Amino acid sequence: MIKKIKASRSEKIIFTFVIVLAIFSFGSFFLIKDKCLFVKNYDPQKINFSDKKNIAILNVTCGNVIIELYPDISPMAVKRFKELVRSEAYDNIAFHRVIKDTLVQAGDLEFGKKGNLDYGKIGTGKSGLGTINSEIDTPFSFEKGSVALVRTQKYNTEDSQFFIILRDEPLYETEYTPIGKVIYGLEALKKIKYLDKSQYVLRPDFINSIRMLD
Repeated sequence: MIKKIKASRSEKIIFTFVIVLAIFSFGSFFLIKDKCLFVKNYDPQKINFSDKKNIAILNVTCGNVIIELYPDISPMAVKRFKELVRSEAYDNIAFHRVIKDTLVQAGDLEFGKKGNLDYGKIGTGKSGLGTINSEIDTPFSFEKGSVALVRTQKYNTEDSQFFIILRDEPLYETEYTPIGKVIYGLEALKKIKYLDKSQYVLRPDFINSIRMLD
């Protein structure tokens, strides 16, 4: 008769440790693979907005980012943004500049298009509509989620590029033209691909689409 050999206490501990490690590794694989796992995707059709004509839906890899636009603060900038949204110009445009937990930037229509990225020039592209004047006179609090147009080192050079801040940036007031704020879905922007050693991203994430709600 074959006798059963009982595992020692240390063997049981090692076996339990191996099982726990395997479960952790297996779970981590799926968490890393699905970076959007715990990000809520907001359905704009299930939200009541007081002013639908100034709501833009930015769709990214991890879901919808809902932006409320402020034409009373920056009428020319919001008009330009809406014009580009309605022409679907932002579809498949790269988030070419991303600083972790700080900001994401997109909107280079000339050099940031998926399938036609120009890494040597990205960030300098134009829309073809010309520049517009900076609108920085109206007080605006650059709190987390604020959306603004990009400019060069000179004022009155805003065009199609925009950025969204992921933390409060009070020093941006009177420096950049605000166009709105993210009211839902900011967490989806925190999952946009970034690089640790560079603000500019190789093989970046892209805007899927931006649409006006109304």
